[in-house]
Amino acid sequence: MIPVTDALSIGDGEISITYIRAGGPGGQNVNKVSTAAQLRFDVRASPSLNARIRERLERIAGSKLTRDGVIVITANRFRTQEANRRDAVERLVEMIAAAAHRPKFRVPTKPSLGEKKRRLESKVKRGATKRLRSGRPGTDD
Repeated sequence: MIPVTDALSIGDGEISITYIRAGGPGGQNVNKVSTAAQLRFDVRASPSLNARIRERLERIAGSKLTRDGVIVITANRFRTQEANRRDAVERLVEMIAAAAHRPKFRVPTKPSLGEKKRRLESKVKRGATKRLRSGRPGTDD
């Protein structure tokens, strides 16, 4: 089990990791060894996620989500398979944790009458200051 939050974890069997050849640093080894990890997680078939988290995760995943509802994460920052595997799993866990976070409910409010009056008074005062500062030709006889 891979823990995501205190109340949510995903099973090891829900993710599949394959290794592919990666570009980037690695010298001659880069052409011979498959070090990049490609993680696949089927969002729609996951029994660990409820409908709300599933929907938010699909929105958060963006271009990493295939038409079939599978998230594909390719990790090739490091030179070893194990480090890239850890990186891919961490990125998936962060994505699921972000989807599981419930945004705070915002109650829309209106500005009070006093706030409206203060705002308008400050605008009038500022306009008067600007009018005094502008050197209009022909008005100062």
